[in-house]
Parts: sequence; structure tokens; C-alpha cells
Amino acid sequence: MSGKLKLSAVDAEDLAVISAAIQDALVAVRDCAYLKEEKRFVLLLNRFRWEADPSVEAAYFRTHSALVFNEVTAVQHHEIPLGEPDRMLELLAVAQENDRSVTLRFAAGRAIRLEIGRLACHLGDVGEPWPTPWKPAHPVE
Repeated sequence: MSGKLKLSAVDAEDLAVISAAIQDALVAVRDCAYLKEEKRFVLLLNRFRWEADPSVEAAYFRTHSALVFNEVTAVQHHEIPLGEPDRMLELLAVAQENDRSVTLRFAAGRAIRLEIGRLACHLGDVGEPWPTPWKPAHPVE
């Protein structure tokens, strides 16, 4: 199994790599924070390790990771249950919509839109991976 993941994004292409790495991450509503004074938006994730080697004894792993966006000037929520801090959200993708915004898309039509001065995003694993018997799957429509 490879070491801890550490990625940065300064353009849409970089962000696509981060998006692939965080697909199917789980995040509690309480673990999404806009630090307005610091112009920073932070998510603490329970990330599925897509990059893990499936030939090891426990084929699937998760790990805790931090996803940080800097130079954030505003945050908009769509269908995010802010009054339910323990609600778990499934992060599906993150994409730069234009030079001034990034959208985090979650299951059930939920989303968070970040207004940014420029793209400055970092993803880093912050814990040791643990085995899980479940691999995320999406039904084909």
C-alpha cells in the first residue's frame, strides 16, 4: 500500500485529480467549516483510498483526510442540512466552475459552492488507513 496522499491544485486539471481521489468520501456536516477571517474552507473527510493496492489481504481501505481551499470569499449551500451536524454526506466530485468558483457535489443533489479569489486547494491524508469490507458503488441509471 502506498503512503499518505498529499496533493495540491492550482488549475482545473489539478482539481480533477483531487476530485478522483476524494470520490465517495464521507463527511459530517459539522466537519465542513468556513473560516471567514482566514478566507479558508476546510472539510475533514473519511476518504476511500482508490489508489490502494487491491492485491493486499484487505482489498479496500479508508483514511481521514483534510481538503482545504484557500482564498475563499463566500460560501453558498444547496440542500446541505446545516441544522443536522451529525448528518453524513457523500462527496461525489469537486470541480472548478469558472475562474471564481468551485463546486463540491454531494449525493442527493446537495452542493457547496465556493467563491474564490484564485484556485488554491490542498488534499492531505491525516491518519493511518484502516481496512473496510465495502467498496463504494453507484447504480447505473
